[in-house]
Amino acid sequence: MNELDHKINTHFPGLVVRKDLVKTVKGNAIVPSYVLEYLLGQYCATNDEPTIQTGIETVKDILAKHYVHRNEAGLIRSNIKEKGRYKVIDKVSVDLNEKKDAYEAQFSNLGIKEVIVDSGTVKKHPKLLVSGVWCIADIEYQFTEDKNASPWILSTLKPIQLSHFDFDGYVEARKQFTTDEWIDLLVQSIGFNPEMFGKRSKLTQLIRLIPFCERNYNLIELGPKGTGKSHIYSEFSPHGILISGGEVTVPKLFVNNSSGKIGLVGYWDCVAFDEFAGKQKRVDKALVDIMKNYMANKSFSRGVETLGAEASMAFVGNTQHTVPYMLKHSDLFCELPDKFYDSAFLDRIHFYIPGWEVDIIRGEMFSSGYGFVVDYLAEILRSLRNHDYSDRYKEHFTLSSDISTRDRDGINKTFSGLMKILFPHGGATKEEAEELLRFAIEGRKRVKDQLMRIDSTYGNVRFSYLDSAGQAKLVTTLEEEEYPNYYRKTIAEDGDELTEATAPAQPHQATAPSPLPVDPELKEKHLTFQENQKGISFDTLFGLYIKGATKITVTDPYIRLFYQIRNFMEFLETVVKHKIPGEEVAVHLITTEDEFKGEQQKENFIKMQDSAAAVGVNFTWEFDGTNAIHARHIVTDHDWKISLDRGLDIFQHYEMNDAFIFANRLQQYRPCKAFEVTFIKHKPIGTAEN
Repeated sequence: MNELDHKINTHFPGLVVRKDLVKTVKGNAIVPSYVLEYLLGQYCATNDEPTIQTGIETVKDILAKHYVHRNEAGLIRSNIKEKGRYKVIDKVSVDLNEKKDAYEAQFSNLGIKEVIVDSGTVKKHPKLLVSGVWCIADIEYQFTEDKNASPWILSTLKPIQLSHFDFDGYVEARKQFTTDEWIDLLVQSIGFNPEMFGKRSKLTQLIRLIPFCERNYNLIELGPKGTGKSHIYSEFSPHGILISGGEVTVPKLFVNNSSGKIGLVGYWDCVAFDEFAGKQKRVDKALVDIMKNYMANKSFSRGVETLGAEASMAFVGNTQHTVPYMLKHSDLFCELPDKFYDSAFLDRIHFYIPGWEVDIIRGEMFSSGYGFVVDYLAEILRSLRNHDYSDRYKEHFTLSSDISTRDRDGINKTFSGLMKILFPHGGATKEEAEELLRFAIEGRKRVKDQLMRIDSTYGNVRFSYLDSAGQAKLVTTLEEEEYPNYYRKTIAEDGDELTEATAPAQPHQATAPSPLPVDPELKEKHLTFQENQKGISFDTLFGLYIKGATKITVTDPYIRLFYQIRNFMEFLETVVKHKIPGEEVAVHLITTEDEFKGEQQKENFIKMQDSAAAVGVNFTWEFDGTNAIHARHIVTDHDWKISLDRGLDIFQHYEMNDAFIFANRLQQYRPCKAFEVTFIKHKPIGTAEN
C-alpha cells in the first residue's frame, strides 16, 4: 500500500475496500458493482491481507451459492423446494394486485412471481414498486392445491444498501486529507487510478457524481464511445437508474394517469438516459414537453393536479464526429434526436461534460488502491442533497450581471455539487473556490454558446466574474481556445455557412488548427496551455525556434523513464525535420541518472545516439551527479532560450503499445497536461551586445 492507502484505512476503517477485488469476485455474475462491494464491505473492508483473502473466498462462496444465474434458476428453485428455505441474491420488483388486495413480488433471474410481500416491507422500501431493487431474500416453498395461491413464500427481504452511516464522522475524517488526497480518494472510489488523470480530468469524473448529491440537477455528456459515460449511473449507486433513451414513456417516467402511479422521478435520486444521441431515434414530443417543464420547475402535471419530484437527470450519448467538425458544420448538440434538438429543452441543462476530453477506458486506468465502498459513498452523497453550498464563493467572487438567472442557476448548482463532494466540511481556500467556480461557469457556457448557434434569439453573454477587488475575470471553454476560428462563428456573423451546414454534410477529414500562429519573425513570448488541450506538438511549439541552430542544449532532470526518453526521441525528430539539409546539429542533454534503471537508461541513449548520427544529429549526454538541477529549458546557439515548466513531459498518458491509434503516431492528437512555455532572446554570459 502507498501512503494514501494507509491514510484511507486509518481514517475510514471498515468503510473502504481495495478496488481490484470487484473484478476478482465478479466472475460471470451480472450484478452492479455496488452489490459486489456491499458484500466485499462485509468481509474485506480491511488492509489485513489474510483477512482479505479469507473474505474474498467467503464472498465468492456466497455468490456461487446464492446469486441466481438465469440459466441455473431451475436448480435454485429445486434447492428451495428440497430444503424448504433458501437465501437468494436477485433483483426484486413488486406490484400491487388490486384483485387480491396484496403486494406481489417478482424475482427477475429466479423466474418466480406472485410472491406475497407484506405492506410494511413495501412502505419501508418503496423503490421495490419501480423497476426493481437488488435484494438478499429468504424464500420458502410450501405446496398448496389452491390454484390461486403461490407456493413461494417470502420470509425475509433486505435491499442491498447501507442501513446506517455516521455523517459527522465522515466530515471529521475529511479534514485529515489535503484537497489533492481527497480527490484521489474519490477517483479511486469510482474505480480509477488517479495517477492516470490530470486535475481537470479528475474533476470531470467527479462532475458525474453531482446528480446524486444535488436535487433536480440536469447534466449532459456527449463524446466518443468507450469512455465510461454510463458506468456511474448503472453501477455506482442504488439510488440511480439507467434507462435506454428509447425505452422511456411518459407514464414510466412521470405518472400513469389511469392508475395514478408515479413514475421513476418520484423514486430515484438520478434518472440517466443511455444512448441519448442519434438523429434517427423516434421520440415522443409529449415526453419532451413534460420533461422541459420538469427540468425547469421541478414539477409535472397529472390532469388538473401538479406533482413535484427531486430526481436529477443525466443524458449520455455518443458523438460521431470530431469537435472541430461539429463546430465548423453545426454545433456540439448536433447528434441529438430532432425532438430533443430544441433550444428550450437544452437551455434547462446545467452542465455539459465535454466527453471528447475523457480518455477511452484502458486496462491500466483501473485502480488497485483503496476507495470507499460505493454504497457508503452513495448514502453520503444522498444525505448531502439536503444541504446547499451554492453561496460559498460569494465571500470572494460575484458573477457578472450579464449572466442570466437560468445561467446563474446552472453555475450555482454545479458549484454547490462540487463543494459538497470535495469540501463537505467547508474549508476551501479562495483559490480552490475559484477553480471550482471557473469549472462550473465553463460547463454552463458550453451549453449557452451552442444555444446561440441553434437559436438566434439568444443574445451573446459575457461569462465572467468579479473578484473582491472588482477585477473582471473572463471564462472560456477549452474548445474555444483550441479552435477559435470555428468556435466563434455565430449565425449573425456567417449565417450562410451555418445555415448550409444544416443539410447533410459530406464527411471529410477535420484537421485541428494549430494553436500557435506561424511567426515569420520570431518574438519573445509566454504561452499557457490548459489540461486536455489538443493540437499541440513539438513541431509547432519549438520548430521555428530551433530552426537554423547548430548546437542545442536541453536541460531536463527527468529523462529517465521509458515514456520520458520517448518524448526526448520525438524532440530529436523535430530537430531533424527543421535542420538545414546538408548541415549537422549537435544536441546535448543534461539530465540525472535513474537510481534503479541507470544501465537501461544509458542503453537507450546509446541507441538514440547511433540512430541520430545516421541523420546528421550528433547526440551527446551527461548526468548531473549533484541532483541539483531543477530548471528545465532548451538553449540554442543562435540566442534563444525556451523555458519549460514541465520540461518535455507535456502529454498525458496514451497507449504507446497500440500502433493503430493516432495519438501514438501524431502528437497533436494527444491531450496535454497543463503547462507553460517562455521564449526568451538569450545572450550567453560574457557575450557583448552589438
